[in-house]
Amino acid sequence: MQIAHAVHDVNSLSTFRLYDLIIRIPVCRIQRLKHLLKILLKGLFVWRLRNTGARQISCRFVHLYHVASNRLITFQYFNFLKRMYVTQCNKDLSQRAKPKSDSIVSPFHELQQLDQEKKIVHKISSVSPVHQSWSEMSSRNELREIKSAAETEDSVIPGGAESKEDRQWKEMKLRLDDLPGILARLSKIKLTALVVSTASAGFAMAPVPFELTCFLLASLGTGLASCAANSINQFFEVPFDSNMNRTKNRPLVRGQISPLLAVCFAASCGIPGIALLTLGVNPLTGALGAFNIFLYTCCYTPLKRMSIANTWVGAVVGAIPPVMGWTAATGSLDAGALLLGGILYSWQFPHFNALSWGLREDYSRGGYCMMSVTHPGLCRRVALRHCLALIGLSTVAPVLNITTWTFPVISLPINLYISYLGFRFYRDADRSSSRKLFFCSLWHLPMLLLVMFTCKKSVLEKEDKGELHRGSHEMAVEIRLP
Repeated sequence: MQIAHAVHDVNSLSTFRLYDLIIRIPVCRIQRLKHLLKILLKGLFVWRLRNTGARQISCRFVHLYHVASNRLITFQYFNFLKRMYVTQCNKDLSQRAKPKSDSIVSPFHELQQLDQEKKIVHKISSVSPVHQSWSEMSSRNELREIKSAAETEDSVIPGGAESKEDRQWKEMKLRLDDLPGILARLSKIKLTALVVSTASAGFAMAPVPFELTCFLLASLGTGLASCAANSINQFFEVPFDSNMNRTKNRPLVRGQISPLLAVCFAASCGIPGIALLTLGVNPLTGALGAFNIFLYTCCYTPLKRMSIANTWVGAVVGAIPPVMGWTAATGSLDAGALLLGGILYSWQFPHFNALSWGLREDYSRGGYCMMSVTHPGLCRRVALRHCLALIGLSTVAPVLNITTWTFPVISLPINLYISYLGFRFYRDADRSSSRKLFFCSLWHLPMLLLVMFTCKKSVLEKEDKGELHRGSHEMAVEIRLP
C-alpha cells in the first residue's frame, strides 16, 4: 500500500509539473516539445529507479545523462533542415550555390589533428651572420644576378646558348687527336688483346719449333680480324646500345664518328687481316679467321635479340682464336688444337654468365635475349657445369701427349677454386657471388695457360720418342726379313 501511494504521489507531482511547465514555456512549439521530452525522460528515469530500487548510483552517470539529453536537438540540426528546405523549394538558388555537405566529425578528430601537428617538422632557414660586411653581401647579390641572367638566357632565347644536356648529347666534331682513342673503343681493344693472347697461347703450345716471323704475322692478322668483327658488331647494335648504361657511351652511339667511317675502318682491318693470315701464314688459318668474322657478325649479333643460343655461338667464336694459333704453327688441325679450343669454350660460360648476371637490367632494357634474363636457373647450372668441365679437360691434356702429368696436378687447385665459386653462384644467385666468379675468371685463364705452357712436352722428347718408335719398327722389319 505504501509503495502504491508513493507511485501515485510521484505521478501526481510529475503531472502538476508538466502542466505548469506547459503553461510557462514560451510560445515556440519546438522549445515546448524539447522541454516536454526532457521532463518525460526524467520522470521515466526516476520512476524506473524507484521501481528497481537502484538508488545508489554515482553522480557521474547522472551528469552524463544530462549532457546526452541536452544534445538531442541542437542549432546545427535546425540549420541543416533550413538548407535542405531552401535547396528543395528554390531551384534557382540551388543551381547557383549548392549547399556544402556537413562532414561527420569522428570523436577522435581532435586527437588526429594533434598527432598531425606533432609530426610536422618545421624547416629552420639559415640566418646570415650579423657581422657580415657590405662588400660580401654585394658580391653575393651580383653572383646571384649573373646566375639568374644566364638561366633566363638559356631558357628564353631559342637561338642562343644551349643547356648542358643539349651540349652533352649533341653530335661532336671529330678531331684527329681523338681519332686513335675512338677507333680503339670502336674495336674493343681490351677484347682484341684477349683474343690475340689466346691465339698466341695456341701458337706456343703447338709441338713445332718456334718461328718469330710466323708468330708476328699470325698475331697481327688475328688482331686485325678481331677489330673488324667488333667494329661491325657495334655498327649493327647502335639502336640497342643506346638503351644500355654500359654501352651508351660508345663512339657510334655518341655520334663521335659516322657509320660510314666505322664501316670503312672495319673493312680496312678485316680485308688486310684475312689476306695476311691466308698469304703470310697458311690458307687454313685465313679460312678460320674469315669464318670467325662471319660467325660473330652474322650469327652471334642477330641471335642476341632472338634466342639464348647466342651464348653457345659466342663461345664458339671465342674458342676459334687458339685453334688459329695452333694451325698457324703446324698447318694442320690436330687434337691439341681442339683441346685448346675446348678449354676456351668451357671457360667462357662462367666468365660471361657471371658478367651477364649483374647486367640483367641493362640487357632487358636493350632488348637482348640473354640466359640470365629469361632462364636464370639455366644460366647458373651452365656456369657450374663448365667450371667442372675445366677439370676434365685439363686431365685430357697429358693423355693427348700435349703436356706432362704434372699439369693436371698443378692446375687442380685453381680449377677447384673456380668450381667452388661456380657452386656459390649456383646456390646463392646474387650479385656478390657472380662478381667473385667473374673476377676469378679474369686471372684463371692466363694462369691456366701459363701452367699449361710450363708443363708442355718439349719437341726433343717427342722427336726422341718418334725416333725410338721408328727404330723399333725398322728392327722388327729387319728381324722378319730372312
